[in-house]
Amino acid sequence: MQTAICPGSFDPITLGHVDVITRASKLFERVVVCVVANANKKTLLTLEERIDYVRRVTAHLPNVEVDSWNGLLVEYAARYENPVVVRGLRAVSDFEYEFMMALTNKKLDPRVETVFLASDEKYTYLSSSGVKEIAYFGGDISQFMPAEILADLQEKIDRRIK
Repeated sequence: MQTAICPGSFDPITLGHVDVITRASKLFERVVVCVVANANKKTLLTLEERIDYVRRVTAHLPNVEVDSWNGLLVEYAARYENPVVVRGLRAVSDFEYEFMMALTNKKLDPRVETVFLASDEKYTYLSSSGVKEIAYFGGDISQFMPAEILADLQEKIDRRIK
């Protein structure tokens, strides 16, 4: 069975992320959204909250599961036969970074393939950090976030800035 891995910090998961995961679920038999637990990255949400949010917004996709990992992506991918890493690309700058990561992963483990999905044009500008900044300054983030997590995320941000 071909397994696609959609890795990311998902801090928080946005409609752009959901779009890429949904599209990957139509291309692959199994999709594992791997929430990365990077201790070097300061996050708004705990790992448990990020996993919960991703599970909630992908619950309608029967071939999608959620997991987490703290380590090299290729080590995680080694668990699966013929692993494919799926990455969304918003802009040329994303491509440059993701291309370098794909080559590095391939060097570390030649079995790991990477597939790039171009973002839907309505999400090309969207990033988790941008959403957090809008929210911190009191802006409306409802058009960027899945409805299933919007209230909880807004409450978390409101508590953080008070």
